[in-house]
Amino acid sequence: MRGWMLALPLLLASTAAVAAPKSVVSLNEGWTVRIDPADAAAAKAHPREAKWLPARVPGTVQQDLIAARRVPDPFKGLNEAAIQWVGRTGWQYVRTLEVSADMAARDHLDLVFEGLDTFATVSVNGQAVLKADNAHRTWRVDAKPWLKPGRNTITIRFAPPIATLQPRVLAEANPLPGEYDSFFGDEPKGKQTSPYIRKAKYHYGWDWGPRILNVGPSGPVKLEAWDDARVAQFRVNQIALNDAEARLAADFEVVADTAGPATVRASLTGPNGAAVNAEQVVTLAPGTNRISVPLTIANPQRWQPVGYGAQALYRVTGTLVENGQASDSAQRRIGLRTVELIRKDGSFGFKVNGTPIFAKGANLIPFDSFPSRVTAEGMRRMLADAKAVNMNMIRIWGGGYYLPDAFFDAADELGLMIWSDFMFGGSVTPPDKEFRESVRIEAEEQVARVSGHPSIVLWAGGNEVLAGWENWSDRKAFKKRVGPDEQERIGAGMAVLFDRVLRQAVRDFDPGVPYWPGSPSTDYEGPVDTDADGDRHFWDVWSGSKPVERYLDSCPRFMSEYGFQGTPDLSTIKDFAGTLDLTFDSPVMKAHQKFLAGEGNARLMHYIRERLGEPKNFADFAYLAQVNQAQAIAMAALHHRACRPVTMGSLYWQLNDVWPVVSWSSIDYNGQWKLLHHEAKRFFAPQAIVAERKDAATRIALVSDATTPIAARWRVRGFGLDGRMLGERTGDATLAPLSAAEAAVVPDADLFAGAAPEASYGVAELLVGDQVVSRRIVERVQPKAIAWPDPGLSIRWQGREVTITATNLARAVMLDFGAVAAQPSDDGFDLLPGESRTLTVASDASPATLKKALTLRTLGNRK
Repeated sequence: MRGWMLALPLLLASTAAVAAPKSVVSLNEGWTVRIDPADAAAAKAHPREAKWLPARVPGTVQQDLIAARRVPDPFKGLNEAAIQWVGRTGWQYVRTLEVSADMAARDHLDLVFEGLDTFATVSVNGQAVLKADNAHRTWRVDAKPWLKPGRNTITIRFAPPIATLQPRVLAEANPLPGEYDSFFGDEPKGKQTSPYIRKAKYHYGWDWGPRILNVGPSGPVKLEAWDDARVAQFRVNQIALNDAEARLAADFEVVADTAGPATVRASLTGPNGAAVNAEQVVTLAPGTNRISVPLTIANPQRWQPVGYGAQALYRVTGTLVENGQASDSAQRRIGLRTVELIRKDGSFGFKVNGTPIFAKGANLIPFDSFPSRVTAEGMRRMLADAKAVNMNMIRIWGGGYYLPDAFFDAADELGLMIWSDFMFGGSVTPPDKEFRESVRIEAEEQVARVSGHPSIVLWAGGNEVLAGWENWSDRKAFKKRVGPDEQERIGAGMAVLFDRVLRQAVRDFDPGVPYWPGSPSTDYEGPVDTDADGDRHFWDVWSGSKPVERYLDSCPRFMSEYGFQGTPDLSTIKDFAGTLDLTFDSPVMKAHQKFLAGEGNARLMHYIRERLGEPKNFADFAYLAQVNQAQAIAMAALHHRACRPVTMGSLYWQLNDVWPVVSWSSIDYNGQWKLLHHEAKRFFAPQAIVAERKDAATRIALVSDATTPIAARWRVRGFGLDGRMLGERTGDATLAPLSAAEAAVVPDADLFAGAAPEASYGVAELLVGDQVVSRRIVERVQPKAIAWPDPGLSIRWQGREVTITATNLARAVMLDFGAVAAQPSDDGFDLLPGESRTLTVASDASPATLKKALTLRTLGNRK
């Protein structure tokens, strides 16, 4: 499947005596699109779409048709099915290009496509000049031989991905195992084309996202005009770092037509404005020239993850000078830090600048089904929301697309560590050399593009490819069917891809960052996806229907995936469903629930009934689903933290959504925080108390992420439901740096004075000075068995501030604004008898509307 360029005629000689600076012209505007006339059946079935309509670039055909009201919005109602034909159709884009006499005189006129999704043929004035077959690459062709002064026509023809690959797949007796079968009949079950294409895997549908096979120019299009030479790549590598100095290499890749002298300059500006400059005089040879310019920084400032120091950043400019004139330049912003992957006797964790850091965070899926409408501001807002709840790491999941520089810029500035998968989402990869060669180019390009971002602390080969090959039943059945020889050929091909090709790309283009062959993995040192070694994906809870208490059974080395679903905000449900007059199994709710082909809401109900009781109505169902999600993930995350240093990371599934859906996210598609996201601020707090139940006792553990000791005090008290204190245990503690330690195991007899489990509860708290920095409610039985008292809540509004006061225990207080989108500053919290909490509410709605819309929900006054 290697992409190829058609043979180019001899380049025309430039008439310019001296090379002029490279110029870049955006070609994003002025495109139109229609069904490719070659797809006669589609043109006949959709005659209006066989005529030209305006196209957005970067973008997709689907977006253009939605904008033109030719297809309904697939995010609304039951509309997903109505857009399926678009991804199965061939499409043709066209625009004109005016080439001036001066432009025509340049030595090179490169058409650059920063994303073509996926099988595309580019023509200039009717002449095919480029064929592309990898949506994760940038494609470049020197179009000067076919461009003429004046008006020119650029055409891109996109072939439908399924139709392109399906003949090959259907001809195979045993097609490669993929991810999720289509719900729409365009591919037979078990015969998926997705393993054979370099395209975002989630486009084919996932258990949290729709099936929308995007087609179109997914990245910017531009024309680059240059003469003798250009800077093809500019990176800054950190060679050595200590407190006295940092030694860097500004690495240039310069493409030149002919031999000749040139100067390359590197200019670095530090956080304090101090500058370091260096240059090197070279003789360029025809072809690709690799040049390294040393830079030395005295008293360097390190980039630190959030919570461990400041985020110092440096800006570096690389300039190519020919005949005394700058002909091309590039810029980078970098940070200085060291990253070490902790690997000893099965351990897995991160040490940044010598500090072992417990990773607290979540998995990030693509921001949208249509990536081109994701803004830099939207990405930053999502990362800021992660930082706001004490996260320090985000894992970019491998079934999507490589994120733009703006994402990593925001992560650098916010101090968030980034684990970045290569874009492999679970399917078995083709073993042929052509596929690996295409991936090699893709990997080298993508790693080089974002190298130097200090936020990137790991490159991983992909998601569940190797673990699936080893452990999944369908893979085991496949291996049995194909026999040992074919099994060995496919397995060896994956080993070459993930252990050599991708690892070498990281070594060559981002050498300061560790590489990990996949997630979960043990780096080929033993069985994968176990508690004993490497990172873990744990799905016995939720996917396996096991009780949430199973999270407490073991201490994994690093939990990189675990999750529990919750509904989106009611305002988001109203937005996609058009009403809140619903049940959990309404057709529209099942359409926006992808787990178990739409039956995942029954799994939600299973867990709600198991832990919290029967919902009284749809709003109560949504409330209980969010409470369950928050409590389950809190239980797991706090257990992981209490397992430190055996466990060194807890990344729940998942942070965000690609569309409005019932899913594992903590922030829904409309940006509304679920109760889980608010709860994350508590269970990821820098200092936390952990209270776990076992054998009629409460185990208390204390956790601190600080690098210095902290004097603290802990207490756990037992209460009757009438608010009477039944017993108490307290203790002084010094929280050691970067630690978790058991403080006590408190028998029920010390706390509850013989009270029945369903008539009592405990409160565990960690105090620093006089401030309670962490609190957990202790339940001796499932919450549904407790006759929670009416909390006796009162509300006082002052503008957009609301103060809530409880007379009795208020468990899991939720501010429910119904169909009105509103974001309180805290939610899902507990109030002890007599406590008050003052919150601010962010919303486009007026204070009067908010006051009218608000319903307070707790486990003690469900409505």
